[in-house]
Amino acid sequence: MATDRITSGDLQEDDASLDYTLRPKRLGEFIGQEKLKDNLNIATQAALKRDEPLDHLLFYGPPGLGKTTLAHIIASEMGVSVRVTSGPAIERAGDLAAILTSLQEFDVLFIDEVHRLPRTAEEVLYPAMEDFALDIVLGRGPGARSVRLNVPKFTLIGATTRYAMLSAPLRDRFGAVYRLDFYDHDAIAAIITRNAVILDIPVDAEGAAEIARRSRGTPRIANRLLRRVRDYAQVRADGQVNANVAREALERLDVDALGLDEVDKKVLLTIIEKFDGGPVGIETIAASISEEADTIMDVYEPYLMQVGFLQRTPRGRMVTRHAYAHLGIEPPARAESPQQALFD
Repeated sequence: MATDRITSGDLQEDDASLDYTLRPKRLGEFIGQEKLKDNLNIATQAALKRDEPLDHLLFYGPPGLGKTTLAHIIASEMGVSVRVTSGPAIERAGDLAAILTSLQEFDVLFIDEVHRLPRTAEEVLYPAMEDFALDIVLGRGPGARSVRLNVPKFTLIGATTRYAMLSAPLRDRFGAVYRLDFYDHDAIAAIITRNAVILDIPVDAEGAAEIARRSRGTPRIANRLLRRVRDYAQVRADGQVNANVAREALERLDVDALGLDEVDKKVLLTIIEKFDGGPVGIETIAASISEEADTIMDVYEPYLMQVGFLQRTPRGRMVTRHAYAHLGIEPPARAESPQQALFD
């Protein structure tokens, strides 16, 4: 499974307890996403001064970048509780109604994968988000009547990796929408250094930088790699993590200098070897590597495009010359640049 890869940003079974341990509790402790943090700080302070709930917020972006962490931080900053659920966990409108009526005044309701909410549950959210009320239909047939039930004022925080799959009516009801981007190397190195102290792992600056380079700009991956490097260091390096130890440990896990693993290389090599580097359609790539097209778009493509190895064009996906160079393959003489492909 794609989500089982060590370089996957998706939450894995052994991540949950560690994520909770390492999760920053306040905005000042959160590293990276500086513009987003500044906007959230202003919004929370303004809401507190007005003694009002914070506007409903939507976070979107690749998995593992801190959407859940930010929801907990916002609740902490506002001095309220947070109730956590997910779109797939809400099967019926009644499930959501039960959650909403159990909230306390100004509480935060965090819905992960909000794009996967059932349509009937989504419709329950509309009056709840706008008027803090639930419209309940009692009875059936001609005798049915609608009753409006008030719910406590609350803040809904939605998180999604598939922004385009959200319905327009739901998107429009969020007061602010924020995109989380991949972190730069310095921010990831700072996160690794902070978390190494919490986990009591001796890591020097060069070791943290080496792990950061291979973490794909994603804190969750950085934490996972840090744990694997710790294991290697305890067995082979007296527990000390430096650049050489980190490099040796991650090479054993088939995580290369830019964070690519075997699956990433399989995608690139399939396009190069079977389709002359592209352009080729996403469905064709998916069939060639026995993977779902959605998985390629959500899991593999974002980082490959981020590092400049894959290009989307109107005619399909193309491998760039940077990818050829990274893989040590001579690009074909007739290979065109991605810019040229856009205008063919």
